[in-house]
Amino acid sequence: MRIAVIADIHGNVLALDAVLDDLERRGGADITIDLGDCVSGPLWPRETMERLQALNLPTVRGNHDRRVAQDPADETMWPSDRYARDQLTVAQREALLALPLTLEIVPGVIAFHARPDHDEKYLADAIVDGQLVRAPLAAIRRRLKPLDPACQLVLCGHSHRSELIAVPGGPIIFNPGSVGCPAYDDDTPPAHVSEQGSPHARYGIVELREDGRPNRFESIAVTYDHEAAARQAETVGRPEWAHALRTGFMKD
Repeated sequence: MRIAVIADIHGNVLALDAVLDDLERRGGADITIDLGDCVSGPLWPRETMERLQALNLPTVRGNHDRRVAQDPADETMWPSDRYARDQLTVAQREALLALPLTLEIVPGVIAFHARPDHDEKYLADAIVDGQLVRAPLAAIRRRLKPLDPACQLVLCGHSHRSELIAVPGGPIIFNPGSVGCPAYDDDTPPAHVSEQGSPHARYGIVELREDGRPNRFESIAVTYDHEAAARQAETVGRPEWAHALRTGFMKD
């Protein structure tokens, strides 16, 4: 079985289309799973949502999917979520909110956005000197405890950092990185940044053996017209997003 894994599109329909085109050139997949945070951002939330609804991919709810659907909107709503919320229909927001927290793709393969029991806490990351880095193994094991011990493969996003971690005595964790948002800052204490380090659209492919065990992983970075995405961010007054889209880094 061949599973394509996409995550953290954040309204970047240009990056999404580039990833889907690249996947098709590679022979496609038996199933494509979307790990959430679909539309939040100053880009093309409505167009992205319409594209995803037409594809009807199995999808889990990200923290920004929940936040975009917040009703009523208030002063605590982050600008990217508010922008996306204003572009979507009520039915589209309700569809985001109704997404499941976790999905079992096949026996032993579990997908979720951040952690199995929370859509906004990091699974495999820690914050050190304002940067996301890999968390200690003991912390990762503790965060995996809500999972069934029979789980062999975890698919997650949220951090926007591509990761492949084989937990000794536990599952393999695979994070494909972000399709549409290569860097971000989060001022929630402790404030930190995540930086992929290039403007590429990221996704992944996992191949399973006949017995269901993961056999092969690909972390893929695709070029696309990131300059057009950066200009769109500038158009709606988000220069920090434009810099991230052009470089994969947050501005100093």
